[in-house]
Amino acid sequence: MSKDNLARVAQDDIYSRLDSAIETTVKLHAERNDLEGRFPRENLQALAAAGWTGVLNELRFGGLGLSHGDFAEAAYRIGQHDASTGLVYVMHVGAAQTINLFGNDDQKERWLKAKGGTLLGTYSTSERASGGHWWYNFSEAGRDGENYVLNAEKSFTTSSGQAGFYVVQTRSPGAKDPTDISFFIVDGKAAGILPGRWDALGVKGNHSGPIRYAGVKIPSRDRLGAEGQGKEIIYDGVSPVYLIGLGAVWEGVARGALNAAVAHTSSFVHKDKNKNLSDYQAIRQELGAAKVLVETLRPWRNELAAKLDELWRAGKPQSEILIPLTEFKVHAAEVANKVAAAALTVTGGYGYRRGPIERSFRDARAAIAMGPSNVIARDWIGKALVGLPLELFYEGGE
Repeated sequence: MSKDNLARVAQDDIYSRLDSAIETTVKLHAERNDLEGRFPRENLQALAAAGWTGVLNELRFGGLGLSHGDFAEAAYRIGQHDASTGLVYVMHVGAAQTINLFGNDDQKERWLKAKGGTLLGTYSTSERASGGHWWYNFSEAGRDGENYVLNAEKSFTTSSGQAGFYVVQTRSPGAKDPTDISFFIVDGKAAGILPGRWDALGVKGNHSGPIRYAGVKIPSRDRLGAEGQGKEIIYDGVSPVYLIGLGAVWEGVARGALNAAVAHTSSFVHKDKNKNLSDYQAIRQELGAAKVLVETLRPWRNELAAKLDELWRAGKPQSEILIPLTEFKVHAAEVANKVAAAALTVTGGYGYRRGPIERSFRDARAAIAMGPSNVIARDWIGKALVGLPLELFYEGGE
């Protein structure tokens, strides 16, 4: 067998493991987790057992060593069945990739490779005082000799209280400027981590609740990058992988809602007319319009993911395509909402009942608000379009 064929077989096996984890675990538990607001730990364990929580990590650190295209495809496939698990997965891979880009080998050994790569990570960035401006912090790390102390209240942290480690963003000790930011890897078992309750309209399983860090001690070895390097990490580490993954999850939600709508309209019969719902032209037109929207996303996703890989290989800043990634997030969020609404329309009372279509409608609303919200993001895009500067940390820049 040629090397190309061997590589193809290996790739097929990797994806078959992903699909098996989704089919036997993610899909199975989606409805229960939504109804009970249960964190999808079993789903993440199944994805970890299949190797996919280490999708971007190097082989020497226990990962699959795959591409952003593979990561986004996984997020898309998970999102078709469960947005909550998709978001937890994206935040985990994003946190791991930020360590890949800015961490050292010791940090990769202890946080990415530890426990067979099963430690769940996440971002912890936004603060209530700055609302949707998640990049802007008022909290500030303190010093404890050569180590650090963290006192901060974060407003939305996916996997709050559930993660094995948090990639936390805060101002550097003694910061005199809002751009003087540092990042830390915080042990999820550290004393002083106080998670709050998560109760929301949708994505009920992702536990994106508030979290307080009360005097949490952080060893200096777990500072990520240099002190004051946080702005660079936000632009070139956190944002790109987050945006491609986020958009892919919402693409998956849209595809899942469309698939469910097609299945129902093709099988439900009006006995009085002896017609399937799909026999009605009005229903088919709604489905056709939704299909056109969904199909706009995959080529764009693949193009952006390939560009991220190209920049990564070349050691170039991934923020070079920050605006196109933001555009993709905005469009994917809007497509998810439009397609979920169309699915609800064509399935009538069936879709309105508790179930996958109703859940996709609720889950998709989170896409509009998740930072950068579509309202803020469209202004970024407009500024770039007319040649105005985009500076997120000072009045008038954003």
